[in-house]
Amino acid sequence: MEQNRISALLSRQGKTHFREILGAVLFLAWPAIVEQIMLTAVQYVDTAMVGRLGADSTAAVGLTASTTWLFNGVFGAAATGFSVQVAQYLGAGQNKQAKRVAAQSLRFVVLFGVLIAIVAVGLSFPLPYWLGAKGEVAEMAGIYFRIIAIGMPFTLGVNMISAILRCSGDTKSPMILNTSINLINMVLNFLLIYPSRTMTLWGHSFWMPGAGLGVAGAAIASITAIALICGVFLLVLFGKKGPVQLSVHESRRFDSTCLRTVFRLGTPIALERITMCGAQILITAVISGIGTVAIAANHLAVTAESLSYSPAFGVSVAATTLVGQAIGAGRKDLAMRFARVTTGIGVAIMTLGGVCLFVFARPLISIFSTDPQVIDLGMQVLRIVAFAEPLFGASIVAGGALRGAGDSRGPFLLSLGTMWGVRIALSLLLAAPFGLIGVWIAMAVELIVRGSVFLIRLCAGRWLHIDLLKMGKTESTAAKDETGV
Repeated sequence: MEQNRISALLSRQGKTHFREILGAVLFLAWPAIVEQIMLTAVQYVDTAMVGRLGADSTAAVGLTASTTWLFNGVFGAAATGFSVQVAQYLGAGQNKQAKRVAAQSLRFVVLFGVLIAIVAVGLSFPLPYWLGAKGEVAEMAGIYFRIIAIGMPFTLGVNMISAILRCSGDTKSPMILNTSINLINMVLNFLLIYPSRTMTLWGHSFWMPGAGLGVAGAAIASITAIALICGVFLLVLFGKKGPVQLSVHESRRFDSTCLRTVFRLGTPIALERITMCGAQILITAVISGIGTVAIAANHLAVTAESLSYSPAFGVSVAATTLVGQAIGAGRKDLAMRFARVTTGIGVAIMTLGGVCLFVFARPLISIFSTDPQVIDLGMQVLRIVAFAEPLFGASIVAGGALRGAGDSRGPFLLSLGTMWGVRIALSLLLAAPFGLIGVWIAMAVELIVRGSVFLIRLCAGRWLHIDLLKMGKTESTAAKDETGV
């Protein structure tokens, strides 16, 4: 099992060779990398399907993308708050406590997920107009976001269980199931977005049924796929043997120690995602003032850029898990080596990704749109951001390593400073004279600055001295750990 391999490495005395470090990183990272690449590939198809409806439909989906990322960022923060505890408890050999945390996360999913869904549905009515959209684009964007909001409890559930399984050393199950979400979504898109029509494939014509729901069909497809696989994730958590396998009799009562640690670790991450996405929403509003072509080109370029950085998020998963378990096991030497190796891999991957973005910018955008104006503008901005990808990779993976150690406040403050102090300021300055190109120049500069400061924090090593579990522990909980009750 994956966890047994990690535990054996952490418990070994004496010097650990680089080859063993690299082997552990790659062993844990490759399923997450494959997962992210598959998610991106299917996202390409998903975006291309909507893009065939025209620039207005693409703009409607792209308009609320930053807001959707905001909510997903909050979900990710909550998932990190629970899953990093799981990783550190497993590294410390406290498997029962790790299971308690996993069980409490499910109750949190139900309560918090429903609350967020209610808020998001109410927000869906004024949101498109706040972002500067008008007419049909605003109406389609509101419907799309409203449907996505209804499915947010399932989205949180998938995020939570995926993170817990990964931090327990199981990256293969999330890879398979999250890829399945997108494959199901793609099939449902095909049936729900377009009307019934006659299609020709390899010289043979056949009738294809379709609901013809357009943008609304894309949203329904997404939440249906997520809800189905969320159920499968629960079956895996309760049915697959492993260090966090739960039983139906497991107590899911909230424990104050666990919740305090979730709050301490998750709040800075949530604030980071909120401020980052808030900045993205502000930038979206700026882009909305430039025009529909700019909105569509920006959305498609952002989607295309994910080809470059999605594998780095896979490496970041490995960084969080390995650093978290090493800290829990008291192996600070291994935690630093894991952090450096994973960050180096992330930079290398995104250097290659940046080259691909620059060379293949036009065909990447052409996948999504046939509008020559959208293609030309999207190609130009992709080539601008390509130069910033290596340091963007450094910030992604180093951030994962820092959070695995329980350092979530540092990445929050660094991201806050660079996003608002660099990207927003430059975007407001450059948008008027240069349009969307000016906004993406600002983005490239900010990514370079962010990656640099993350590397400085990682190499400084102060995060090695954070004791996340001790900070959240009460005397009663400590007694429970010792007795195993």
